[in-house]
Parts: sequence; structure tokens; C-alpha cells
Amino acid sequence: MEYRNLGASGLRVPVLGFGAGTFGGSGPLFSHWGTTDVEEARRLVDICLEAGVNLFDTADIYSNGGSEEVLGAAIKGRRDAVLISTKASLPTGDGPNDRGSSRSRLIRSVEAALKRLGTDHIDIFQLHAFDASTPVEEVVSTLDRLVADGKLRYIGVSNFSGWQIMKSLAVAERHGWARYVANQVYYSLVGRDYEWDLMPLGADQGLGALVWSPLGWGRLTGRISRGKPLPAGSRLHETASFGPPVEDELLYRVVDALQEVAAETGRSVPQVAINWLTRRPTVSSVIIGARNEEQLRDNLGAVGWSLAAEQVEKLDAASAVTAPYPHFPYRRQEGFARLNPPIVG
Repeated sequence: MEYRNLGASGLRVPVLGFGAGTFGGSGPLFSHWGTTDVEEARRLVDICLEAGVNLFDTADIYSNGGSEEVLGAAIKGRRDAVLISTKASLPTGDGPNDRGSSRSRLIRSVEAALKRLGTDHIDIFQLHAFDASTPVEEVVSTLDRLVADGKLRYIGVSNFSGWQIMKSLAVAERHGWARYVANQVYYSLVGRDYEWDLMPLGADQGLGALVWSPLGWGRLTGRISRGKPLPAGSRLHETASFGPPVEDELLYRVVDALQEVAAETGRSVPQVAINWLTRRPTVSSVIIGARNEEQLRDNLGAVGWSLAAEQVEKLDAASAVTAPYPHFPYRRQEGFARLNPPIVG
């Protein structure tokens, strides 16, 4: 397993992490992801650790805390062997303070997560969304205190826009508070929006990307092909509306290219899609998920080998879309392009 620094921090993380969204599955979304119990989770953790994957990602809203509880039980007795990543800020109830990133909410959320996980610290803690109703100074100062208290080791964000991240970093720098080093982002061959603003920001400010849904919300598992109906057992029938939309033209163009490269390499479609992501600039770790041992072992096979340059070019071309304003002139016009050389991985 390859290990990389998480952004500009000294923390080394595996290039593949494990997403525990399938643990303890309940509710309208997570019950369709998976319903892994403690015994099954312990076995998946065993397989991950054997492969060198020691980063496990969860969140308080995953099955109303059930994911954190199952993960905590599955790693009991081997806490020092793993890195725990979790998140808070999204609503977990109907009360006025059951959402957001106020000082009260963050302290309460961290304490609750520590209890569910059965640990005294969280290695990577991320805000799950930007809270526009709480002053940034209140948010960042609270996280800094939690870091100083030893309850959080490193902090980051997820689902933030570029200006929201930069404002937070500016406040942290002004006061000498702990800075974000992680940005958990949606990024896949059918969703490359991360590249427009957040990737250059990450490269400039030292934020390492923790990639969620690398298979395009279940679209790049190898079960979807051009000219065929969506498989009857696909979770997309129930969960597509929760995730990022993908136009059919782009999806099938990417699937065609993935199938060609998979045939050339003798690898599975998911392995090719994940391998492409591991070599993208600023990516520290790609969070893979699995409902069973078979899926996990297949996804783990995405590393330890490399795509040929021409295969990367094929996937790049198939997944390319027109950049939105103001980015397209920097991609298409020489005068603009000369001012912004591309990020090199």
C-alpha cells in the first residue's frame, strides 16, 4: 500500500481508505448502501488492515450514528492500528441546535462521536457542510480548542466551495489557529468538477483530497453498460436522487472507455476507475466502500499497478467536459492558458 501526506500535514494516510457508510445501515439512504453488522464489519476491517488500509471514514449522520458505533466496535482492541475520520455539521435532529457548526453543536458532536467510536480522539475531523449562520471565527476557534485539548488531531472540510475554504483559512492564519489540511470531495470520471476551483486551491493551500464516491455514486461498478437497462438490483433505483447527477451521454462515453481499458489491462472496471483517481493531483486518499468481502477485495485491487499513458489519455478524453466560466478561456485560449500552467500530478 502506498502512503501519502494528508495535504501539507505530517500525517501519512493510505492511498485507499475505507468508507464505513455501509455499517449499521438504516434510513431511506443508508439502508440501501448496506446493513453491515459488527461481526461483518470486523471481518472487513481485518481485510483492510491486511492490505495496509488503516484509514476508516464515517460521519455522525450515517445511519444516525450507527456507522460510528459499528466501526468503534469493529476496531475495539486495535485503536492504535487505525486512523479514524469522521464528520459533523449536517442535521441530526429537528431541534434548533441539532445542525450546523456552532461552538455548542461542535463540542456536543465531537463528544458524542468519541463515545460512539469508543475512543478518546479523532484523527481527522471534517465539517460536513458550510454553516452560513455561524461566524467563521466561532467555528475555527472551536476546532482549534478541540485540537489543543487533544480530542482532534487534524481538521478539514467537506462539500465547501472555494471561497468558504479560503475565508476559513484566512481566519485561522490571522489568529494562529489550526488550519484545515483535508478536503473530502466528490470526484470521479463522471464528476470532475473538483478540478475547476478546489483542486488548484488544494495545491496552493496544502489541502489533501479525500475522495468520496469514486465510482460516481455506483455508476462505475461495471454493471452499467450502453444499451442495457439499469440492473434490477442496482441501488441507483432508490438512491440516485441523493447523489450527483450524471448525463447519460457522459456516463456511457466513460463506461465505454473504462471497458476498453479494463480489457487491455485485465482489470475490473472499478479498479481502472479508482486507479485513475489515485494519480490525480492533490489526491491523498480515495475512499472505497464495500457491502461484502468480494467487493472490498476487488476495490483493493485498484492499486499496486499503473495505467499506461495512452490509457490515461483515453480516460481523460472520455470524461472531459466543457469547463464553466470563468475557467473555459484558460483551457481553450492561448493567452489565458499561458497565465495558468496546469497542475502537475
